[in-house]
Amino acid sequence: MNDTILIVEDEPKIARLVADYLSKSGYASDHIDHGNAVMEWLEENQPMLILLDLMLPGTDGLTLCRQIRERFPAIPVIMLTARVEEVDRLLGLELGADDYICKPFSPREVVARVKAVLRRSHGVASVGEDSVAAADRLTLDEDGWRALAGSEDLNLTAVEFQLLKVMMHSPGRIFSRDQLMDHMYRDHRIVSERTVDSHVKKLRRKIADIWPERDIIRSVYGVGYKYQPEE
Repeated sequence: MNDTILIVEDEPKIARLVADYLSKSGYASDHIDHGNAVMEWLEENQPMLILLDLMLPGTDGLTLCRQIRERFPAIPVIMLTARVEEVDRLLGLELGADDYICKPFSPREVVARVKAVLRRSHGVASVGEDSVAAADRLTLDEDGWRALAGSEDLNLTAVEFQLLKVMMHSPGRIFSRDQLMDHMYRDHRIVSERTVDSHVKKLRRKIADIWPERDIIRSVYGVGYKYQPEE
């Protein structure tokens, strides 16, 4: 497997924009604009990750995702889609996609998602990131159920930790309150949206006690919340 990211996208402007932002973050990329050419390319090349558009000429993205998972299960796949119907999102993930991003999107969001998926999938440090002092990082100790702001333990409850973990694993992704409740309470208990808001408020307060100038858990009016690491 090489250090290239494959962009499968039939809109050249989007492909160039994403490639430029990936390059600025230290990633090399290749571009394919037709679904029929993807599997043949993969027979000769093994990218570290694939950004896969859903709507392609030739073989569509969902079919390709299924084929990639069967033939090359170790390669992470992030799906790009302008179709926001929930069934398409879920189907993409059920077929083995590691994440999805809805158009229109910020290219910075794409880079953040790429870094997050690579960390989860390969356990490698993000390529091209500036060296950041440990004191400036928010990190998770998942085995110990701890979150650290630099070296400071945030002393989160189990629910607060789960809430932060879900959002940090998909930076930039907006989670509805219902989605967060599903992750926070695996026993499917009935709780109100205000309960989620209360947990987010407490989580923000604990982060602000250490980093008062940072706003990394953000509200999206009428939708939900997202984790947005600083650039």
